[in-house]
Amino acid sequence: MNLTRRFVDDTDLVFSEFADYDLGQAVAHLTVQAQAMGLTCHQFRAFDRDGLTGELRPNPGWVVMSMTAVGAPADRGQQVRWRRSVAELRSDPWSEDR
Repeated sequence: MNLTRRFVDDTDLVFSEFADYDLGQAVAHLTVQAQAMGLTCHQFRAFDRDGLTGELRPNPGWVVMSMTAVGAPADRGQQVRWRRSVAELRSDPWSEDR
């Protein structure tokens, strides 16, 4: 569950005008770290936000924004990736070596 602190406690005072941006950066870096660890992430917003907020009761000022599932990738079999060689890339029409 990804939360952001939008307000100061039980007030309407904005905690940070960058709260949503900061959360986005945090989740983005979570996905990069997970990838480096051989994990995958799936970010989503298709859930009952009001229901989850009511169930978990985050501290005042905090807002549930999204969810991120983190885990091992499903077995998709061995996928062969094809890449051009450096020599082939250098021989393309835009290359000075042509």
